[in-house]
Amino acid sequence: MAIIDTEATLHQAHRDNHTHRDVNGGWLRPAVFGAMDGLVSNLALMTGVAGGSVSQQTIILTGFAGLAAGAFSMAAGEYTSVASQRELVEAELDVERRELRKHPQDEEKELAALYVSRGVEPELAREVARQLSKDPEQALEIHAREELGIDPGDLPSPLVAAVSSFGAFALGALLPLLPYLLGASALWPAVLLALAGLFGCGAVVARVTARSWWYSGLRQLALGGAAAGVTYVLGSLFGTAVG
Repeated sequence: MAIIDTEATLHQAHRDNHTHRDVNGGWLRPAVFGAMDGLVSNLALMTGVAGGSVSQQTIILTGFAGLAAGAFSMAAGEYTSVASQRELVEAELDVERRELRKHPQDEEKELAALYVSRGVEPELAREVARQLSKDPEQALEIHAREELGIDPGDLPSPLVAAVSSFGAFALGALLPLLPYLLGASALWPAVLLALAGLFGCGAVVARVTARSWWYSGLRQLALGGAAAGVTYVLGSLFGTAVG
């Protein structure tokens, strides 16, 4: 009885520790990239303009313009990119579907040969391929995974990618603009809030990656700070030259 209980505990522990996060949902990459891009690009844009010694209203208008233009641009780019990739995958799936319909035996032999190349005994590989090929939809899914490295039922959504990118960029771009909207007249509150946001975003991203939170946060802080610093210097130089 104790042995059975121990085995049950081990199996439960294995199940608890063997769950995986969704890495193909199509929302994480555009959301992360959108938030980071919104923070860095709008912070850099606003500091560059502020370096030219312009009015507070000009900086606010610049921030809003950067937010709107960047969010729509990111959403359109993500939608087009993901839609094009999905259309390419669906075209390849149609090719595989036609081959399964026209040459089912050849496709079955191809699948068996693939399993043999991975170390399965030939007789067992042929039997596995035969059983998997009974259901056309299952056969398509298996061939797509083995030959194309994709899951036909888990393709990323262009709309999800676009909405995620738009919302994340807008939120990121809003951070450096927020102090000005609340009445700040100097640049440093916007810079501090944006840099804190960059560190926070990097730390949050570390929750779904293998990096430590402080490393990911400092990396984003350094990249964003460098971009803001460079554009401020350029804005100061060009502002002086134009003036």
